[in-house]
Amino acid sequence: APYYEEAKECFEKALEEDPNNTEWIMGYATALYRLEAIPGTPEKCKSNQSMNHLRRVLELDPDESLAMVMLALKLQDNKQKKEANELVERALQKSPDIPKVLRNAAKFYRLEQSVEKAIELLKKALERTPHNSVLHDQIGMCYRLQLLELFKNPLSSDRQNPEFRQKMVLLDHCKHHFGKAFEHRPRTAIKSQLDYADICIKNGENSKAGEVYSKLLELEDIRPENMQRIWLQAGLFQLYKRKSDSNAVKLFQKGLKIENNSKAWKSCYEQLDKWAERRLCRDPHDSKALGVKGLLHQIDGDKSKAIEYFEEALELDPSNEEYLSALCELRLSFEEHHDL
Repeated sequence: APYYEEAKECFEKALEEDPNNTEWIMGYATALYRLEAIPGTPEKCKSNQSMNHLRRVLELDPDESLAMVMLALKLQDNKQKKEANELVERALQKSPDIPKVLRNAAKFYRLEQSVEKAIELLKKALERTPHNSVLHDQIGMCYRLQLLELFKNPLSSDRQNPEFRQKMVLLDHCKHHFGKAFEHRPRTAIKSQLDYADICIKNGENSKAGEVYSKLLELEDIRPENMQRIWLQAGLFQLYKRKSDSNAVKLFQKGLKIENNSKAWKSCYEQLDKWAERRLCRDPHDSKALGVKGLLHQIDGDKSKAIEYFEEALELDPSNEEYLSALCELRLSFEEHHDL
């Protein structure tokens, strides 16, 4: 996000000097477009700013095919399918061999569930740039969609059926392309590594998935939203595959510390809530589950309920410094609020 923010500011200043420069408007629109996709940015809250600038690019240069496909993806988000489809078709007519155009058009078709069409375009793009990690990631996502669809077919579990062989081919395709996507970018291609680990789990390769999560958890100076995804996915792995509740809870709690209202944050919250409810149904005096409920109420701003849960947790686990610290902080805050 900082790089896109910096780029946005640079293009903004440049446009003050030359407001009709197509290249600079395109640069500004691209920076906005990227920022609009990142949870927690101001641009995410106003996620249609880039559309106006992409339209301006096309007013000045009607043949700018990359602007067409980027605008089509924004229109697709807004359910404006007719115009979006027309723009993608025009872009592919004008620039049938430009990898960036093919990649964005493929994303459009994948989101429209036209997976075969998306794969066709991505294969074409990979012929021109065979080592492009983003293209490998995108085609991996397409094969995964086909794989998930095949998993719904009970015949895919029977080794004697063609569906089983097709499933194995798709598993190999997914692993190959997700692997290529992060081969030279282990610090930045976080999503590809998480997708790779997920495919390993689906193929029963839990130890390989565990290795991926271990490496990811050791990374430092990673973008917060990426670290949050790692904590969520690694937490789910610990909970359901390693059967380690304590490790899972620690990872989900780390995910909640990054307050950006992202899908990953909500999933961490929901996983903790479900876990605590399950534990308390079996044992109402489970101190760890009570502590988690206290934390969730604290996050929700329900201080009195949070205090109630932490007090009960502390009675059962008197030496727990985490509960004691949270309780002191909550009581102090509660008293200050009532003194006003």
